[in-house]
Amino acid sequence: MTIFDWLTLAGLCFLGASSPGPSLAVMIEQTLKGGREQGAIAAVAHGAGVGVYAVLAALGLAVIVQQTPWLFNGLRWLGALFLLFLAYKSFTAPMAFGEGEVHNVTSRQGVVTGFLTAFLNPKLAIFFLAVYTQFITPETTILQKLGMAGVSAAVDALWYLLVVGMLSQPSVIKRLKLHAIKMQRFFAVFLVLVAIRVVVN
Repeated sequence: MTIFDWLTLAGLCFLGASSPGPSLAVMIEQTLKGGREQGAIAAVAHGAGVGVYAVLAALGLAVIVQQTPWLFNGLRWLGALFLLFLAYKSFTAPMAFGEGEVHNVTSRQGVVTGFLTAFLNPKLAIFFLAVYTQFITPETTILQKLGMAGVSAAVDALWYLLVVGMLSQPSVIKRLKLHAIKMQRFFAVFLVLVAIRVVVN
């Protein structure tokens, strides 16, 4: 692969990561509940979850998910249930703001939430399968495929780390604090709607 190919791949991964969806909502919620450190943990864990699908797609295993409806549907239902669980937690757990206030989430919760938000989204496998077919040839080595997966995971994690960094600024926190309850309810409703959409589609 040329430098242009690597940059193109990174650009496509960035477009996929930055598109609004449940992952963004979860990263925002984790940051608001536990501060910058919690958001960063969730962001890196989400990148790791993305990396799992990226590796599978690069090695061709994503085709199995695409051609095995029961496996895809099973993951889809698990993902929907997980989103409903997150919606319940968002609706019931109070938010905390900033480093000086009580944190209502743990580092372990950030890892689990971030990773599962990505891992229980089988559409990621299809996304990477579609993207990688533009770059992988019979001459592509295993090392290059793993490098592609690494770029995909890194771009995802870096994007959400940027989101976390912006959200954890004191001026932003101050504004969000005024509307904490409304935002918490909004995230809960949004996750429920996404879960319904996942099941219906």
